[in-house]
Amino acid sequence: MSEIKVVIEGSGKHCHVTRETLDKLFGRGFELEAKKMLSQPGQFATPHKVTVTGPRGKTELTIIGPCRKRDQVELSFTDARALGFAPPVRESGDLAGSPGCVLTGPEGDVTIPEGVIVAKRHIHLTPEDAEKFGLRDKQIVRVRVDGERALVFDEVIARVSPDYATYMHVDYDEINAAALFSGELIGTVTA
Repeated sequence: MSEIKVVIEGSGKHCHVTRETLDKLFGRGFELEAKKMLSQPGQFATPHKVTVTGPRGKTELTIIGPCRKRDQVELSFTDARALGFAPPVRESGDLAGSPGCVLTGPEGDVTIPEGVIVAKRHIHLTPEDAEKFGLRDKQIVRVRVDGERALVFDEVIARVSPDYATYMHVDYDEINAAALFSGELIGTVTA
């Protein structure tokens, strides 16, 4: 595998909701609006917020569109602890055994039985980039970040799909740990 440089993006606390949950939170037929397009094709941040209630507190979350097949809340460990959650580190969609919570919107509440996670560090890759870099889907890699607070992100999962654009995602606890605050954030991938 040749040396690979990848752009690293910070992912803030947010949630994904199903069509059914969106109807209960905002009213039947409500449509998500795009406030900002994200790096992954078709994904967008919305101006719509929900309140998530945990064992020790509440916070507002941005809904990421479009609607998904399952409800999911993604938090950093800092956010999770403040709310009283002890969520597992998981890939998106791997929700079995994760804590549930209450989501509240302007038209109602929804209790999700599971779905609160800390997202596992991951690199989205197009099939072309994966082939060029010699990486395969579900491969675990390391990503080195240089700078004043240089570190190595270990246990980063490569996720390959024609629906992706090539970017690495970590949460804001990890962005802060590496002092990745400005400009284009670049990491070097090794297998």
